[in-house]
Amino acid sequence: MTLQTTAPRNARILSVGGYRPPRVVPNSEIVDRIDSTDEWIQQRTGIMTRHIASADESLVDMAEKAARVAITRAGLTPEDIDTVIFATITYPYQAPSAATEVLTRLGNTHAAAFDLSAACAGFCYGVALANDLVRNRTANNVLVIGGEKLSDFTDPDDRATAFIFADGAGAVVIGASESVGIAPTVWGANAETRDAITMQPSWIDYKQDPTADIKWPDISQQGQTVFRWAVYEMAPVGLKALEAAGITVDQLDAFIPHQANERIIDSLAKSMKLPDSVAIARDIRTTGNTSAASIPLAMDALLTEHPELHGKTALLIGFGAGLVFAGQVVELPPVPKK
Repeated sequence: MTLQTTAPRNARILSVGGYRPPRVVPNSEIVDRIDSTDEWIQQRTGIMTRHIASADESLVDMAEKAARVAITRAGLTPEDIDTVIFATITYPYQAPSAATEVLTRLGNTHAAAFDLSAACAGFCYGVALANDLVRNRTANNVLVIGGEKLSDFTDPDDRATAFIFADGAGAVVIGASESVGIAPTVWGANAETRDAITMQPSWIDYKQDPTADIKWPDISQQGQTVFRWAVYEMAPVGLKALEAAGITVDQLDAFIPHQANERIIDSLAKSMKLPDSVAIARDIRTTGNTSAASIPLAMDALLTEHPELHGKTALLIGFGAGLVFAGQVVELPPVPKK
């Protein structure tokens, strides 16, 4: 017996939407508690401000708002979405998934839906999966969300992380296209150093000793280890992604890396020898590190600042806990339909 197959089709990003909580937190609100200065934080990371959600604003609240913007801009309705991929590490439930909660909020309760845990590379992983789903006709319109409420899992007294992480959500809709809009993804992991970024303690710690005085899980990282890995190993990933797309740095229009640290962004641009003509996303300055949300938020911000980039080529690179990474060249979404 021969199974029926259909010819692959092309896919692209149809739209992007972002949501940032209204509360803006400048460095001045953080520095005293961690014995630091605004100057030190800006020199080390480039961060000046970040957005922090209120106690009664959930991760899914933010994701729903970003999703609705992306769906509307694509000229679609929630009922047109047949798959939801939610990249996050801060949904506080193992089951059911955050993706299915988004579905119920949107009023579409029958689409395929699942969460994806790849930390700061999660959005790029989601784009890769959505591309394959659309190309192979498993799905027609895939909603890819990257969202985090990192403030729930950040120790405000940790001098290494308290000023880095922030909250927000970004989303894209990926659908069929006449031409190739998403190039092959270059991805992988350096799992031997997976403990360089962790969220501890684990749930199993509570189960093993429920009477112990165990603190709420917070994110910690070995800053220098992560910095060196990103600086020295992500530039080759970016160049491989360009090669997989069949283009050179001179043909690239924009660079949208994970917004972890502005020094990392500058180092990657220099190592890849990006020309001055390439627009570089620097959303890190006012949004902070929002993990899985950082690339779609940076994409949305860059297109708002440079509307001429709609439909142009961009290199995306995500990297984070695991240590996992993914990069792909995409056509940025066209001018919104609404």
